[in-house]
Amino acid sequence: MDIRNRIAKRVAAYFKSGDVVNLGIGMPSLCPAYSDPGVMFHTENGLIGVGPLSTGLRQVESFTNASGQQFLPLSGASAFDSAESFAIVRSGRLAATVLGALQVAENGDLANWARPGKMVGMGGAMDLVTGAPKVIIAMELCARGGEKKILKACTFPLTGRACVDHIVTEQGVIDVTARGLVLTDIVDGVTPQDIARQIEPELIVADDLRIMEA
Repeated sequence: MDIRNRIAKRVAAYFKSGDVVNLGIGMPSLCPAYSDPGVMFHTENGLIGVGPLSTGLRQVESFTNASGQQFLPLSGASAFDSAESFAIVRSGRLAATVLGALQVAENGDLANWARPGKMVGMGGAMDLVTGAPKVIIAMELCARGGEKKILKACTFPLTGRACVDHIVTEQGVIDVTARGLVLTDIVDGVTPQDIARQIEPELIVADDLRIMEA
């Protein structure tokens, strides 16, 4: 299994039947392939009931997710305009949101919408991290070239403060807790010391550290 699908599969383990979960662009959009069929996925451009990506003659331009990918809506799906979609987000009706990240701080601060000197991204994530009761980050542990992404404090413009609950990477899972960053899952062949060297903050290793499927 490649890195992106490994991360998506582990993220999907957080969901249960009946949850309504928002998926951000990129890697989060892979989660439906690994989730309980009772989970309903939300895309902020206006639909609950996002199904698998569509191909060939089954593609319909009317159904695209936040990544611009065409998908098949599930039976019972509901479509609405963008204003109503964000009203759902802001009213706390989501179970969780899954987003990528440029940086995450040890206290759960998130930066994922702008990189200094580069074109800025969309601002919808600011509503998502405020309105969703659980924020899950799906990302590679380090940026290209080995630049650290889990920091003592974010240096990029913030999306939200103290909002992140779980960070799922290709090497393991880190929970953001009141006592610090806790390593809960790790890929076989990787040690806690390996992960600790790739992040700035101190890393706490859970007593019941689990092996994450590679």
